[in-house]
Amino acid sequence: MSYKIIKIDPYLSDYEADINLRMESYHKKRKELLGDCSITDFANGHHYFGIHKTQNGWVYREWAPGADRMYFTGEFNNWDIYACPMKRIPGGIFEVELLGDDALALGQKVQAVVIHNGKTLRRIPTYATRVVQDETTHLWCAEVDDVTNDGFVWTDFSFKTAKTPYIYECHIGMAQEDYSVGSYSAFTKNILPKIKSLGYNTIQIMAIMEHPYYGSFGYQVSNFFAASSRYGKASELKELINTAHKMGITVLLDVVHSHAVKNTNEGLNEFDGTSYQFFHEGSRGHHSAWDTKLFNYGKNEVLHFLLSNLKFWMEVFHFDGFRFDGVTSMLYHDHGLGSAFCNYGMYFSPNTDIEAVTYLQLANELIHKINPKALTIAEDMSGMPGMCLKIEDGGIGFDYRLSMGVPDLWIKLIKEYSDENWDMNTLWYELNSRRPKEKNIGYCESHDQALVGDKTIMFRLCDAEMYTAMNKNSGSMVIDRGVALHKMIRLVTSTLAGEGHLNFMGNEFGHPEWIDFPREGNGWSYHYCRRQWSLADDPNLRYGQLRDFEKAMISLLKKDRLMSKKAESTWIHSADKIMIYVKGKDIFAFNFNPTQSFEGYFVPVKEAGEYSVILSTDDASFGGFDRVDTKYHYTASLQKDGRIGFNCYLPSRTAAVFKKIG
Repeated sequence: MSYKIIKIDPYLSDYEADINLRMESYHKKRKELLGDCSITDFANGHHYFGIHKTQNGWVYREWAPGADRMYFTGEFNNWDIYACPMKRIPGGIFEVELLGDDALALGQKVQAVVIHNGKTLRRIPTYATRVVQDETTHLWCAEVDDVTNDGFVWTDFSFKTAKTPYIYECHIGMAQEDYSVGSYSAFTKNILPKIKSLGYNTIQIMAIMEHPYYGSFGYQVSNFFAASSRYGKASELKELINTAHKMGITVLLDVVHSHAVKNTNEGLNEFDGTSYQFFHEGSRGHHSAWDTKLFNYGKNEVLHFLLSNLKFWMEVFHFDGFRFDGVTSMLYHDHGLGSAFCNYGMYFSPNTDIEAVTYLQLANELIHKINPKALTIAEDMSGMPGMCLKIEDGGIGFDYRLSMGVPDLWIKLIKEYSDENWDMNTLWYELNSRRPKEKNIGYCESHDQALVGDKTIMFRLCDAEMYTAMNKNSGSMVIDRGVALHKMIRLVTSTLAGEGHLNFMGNEFGHPEWIDFPREGNGWSYHYCRRQWSLADDPNLRYGQLRDFEKAMISLLKKDRLMSKKAESTWIHSADKIMIYVKGKDIFAFNFNPTQSFEGYFVPVKEAGEYSVILSTDDASFGGFDRVDTKYHYTASLQKDGRIGFNCYLPSRTAAVFKKIG
C-alpha cells in the first residue's frame, strides 16, 4: 500500500517498505489491544489499578506478574507488612478489598510489599497519585489520595486550546526568586500574570511527574501518576491549570515516557522482583548515557500503563496536550547517540525501534480522540520523516516537532565565528529547513541551553560583563552588542524557524547565569535554582528593556498571524550581512553587520505605496539607540531592474519591521 507520506516527500520512495512496516505494526497492535473497544476505553488503567474508594470501603489492585505473593501495608495497620495479604487473580494481578469507609484515610502512608524468590521488597504502588519524601529519613512513600474525587470544581469547560502555540516553558520549583522550592499556588499567583502580560498563550510545565532527584529537572520519573508533592497538593495544580484556562492559556505537560529512573524503592524498576516487568532485559533495557531504564513498548501491559497515564493527566488534571521528551531515544535502538542522521537510511530498519514508533502513533491517536484540539510536540533531533503527519497518511501523528537544530546553530555561530563571518545564506537556509507539510516549534534556546555546562545566548554574548555592566549607564560595548544581538536572534528565529514559538522562563529578559540544582557539589545551594524576576523590574538595568521587546515581538507575531505565513526571501547579501524577507504583509530587514550602517539601502517590496516601521530592535525603550526613523513613511520606487521598493537607513546590528500604510 502506498501512503500519502510518499507523495509529500518523494525521497521516501526508496523506503516505502519501511513505511508499510510502520503502518502494519500500528494496525496489528491496535487490533490486538483494542478488539472491538475504543482506544479511549482501553486507556482506563487508572480507574482499575491503584487505590480506590468503593461503596463498601476501599480496593487496591496491582499488576505484578513476577511476584510470588503481595501484601498491602501502611499506617492503617501499623506497618504490619503481613497483616493484609493480597489475592492473586488472573493476568498477574493482585487485589485486596478493605471493608468500611474508615479502613483507610486520606493522607495515610502506605506501601506495597512484594515477595519474590524469598525476598521481601518494599514498593510504592505503581498507580500512586501522591508520593512524599520523609524529611528525616528521606525515604519516599505513597499517601492515600482520592485525586479523582477531591471535590475540585472546574470552570474551564468552554476553554479552547491555542491554535498557534506561543509556549512559555517553565518549572514550578525554580519559578520563584527565593532560595527555596516554589509552589503551585505561588506560580498561579505570581508567574501566570507575568506570562499573560508577555503575550504567551501556552505554558509547557516541566518536572510535574514525581521524581526522587530534584536535579534531574524532572526527567528521571519514578511515579508516573503522581503530581510532584514538592510543589504542593494535586488540588493546587488543578487550580493552576484552571486559572491558566481562565486567562486563555493552554497548558501542556512535559511527559517522560522515553525512560524511567532506575531506583527500585521509589520507581517501577523491579517492582515485582523482575527486571523485565516494565523494561527490556539486559543492555536493551538500560540507557548508557542517562543511566535509566527503558520501556518495553512491545508489551501490551506496558502500553496499557503508558496510554492510561496520558489519559489520566488529561482527564484528571485537564492538561491540553503534551511535549514528549526524549523521542529520539525512543525511535532508535542506538537512541540516536552519535548519529548524524545524514541520510534517509538512518531513519529506518534495522536501527528503528518499530515498537516505539507504534506506541507513539497509539499515543497520538488516544490524545486526539480525547481532545481533538489537543497539542502534541515531539522532542526529536533526528528529523524522523512523518513525525508530524497524520497517522492515516503514514505519519506518527504529532502536531509539532521542536526545531532542535536551531539552538545548536546559534551556539555554533556565537562560539566559533566572529560577527563578520556570519553567513546570511546559511542562516536563511538553516532557519527555514524542515520536512514538507510538517510543523515545527521554533526556538533559539530552551532549558537545555540554560543548564550548568552550557550557556544562554545572552550569557554567551556578554559573559562576565553581565555582572558589572547591565546598568543602563554603563556604556559597555560588550553589553551593547549582546543586547542588540539577543533581540535580533529572537526575532529572526521566531519568524523563520517554525509555525509555533517557544521560550524558557527568564530567557526573554536575558536571565544571567546558569541553572544549577541543589546538590552535594554546590553545598545544596538554591542560588542558581531560581529566577531573578526583580532584575527585569529594576528601572536602572537593561533586563526590562529586553523583556519589553519580547512583549512587543509576541504582540506583532500574534496580531499579524505571522506564524501561519510562509517567509519569502527578497534580498540576502552575506557581504553586507543583510537579510530581508516578507511574511504576509510585513517586511523584515536585518542588518547583522557589526560595524557598517547603510544609508539609503534598497528594501524590495511587492506593492508600491508608503511604508512605516512597526517594530525596531533599535528602539530606545528596548535598549537601542533610536537610529531607525520610525515616523517617516517610505514611498516605494522602481529600480532599474524592475523591482519595487524603498530606500531606508539600516543601522548596524539592527532589525526593523516595515508595513505598508498607504
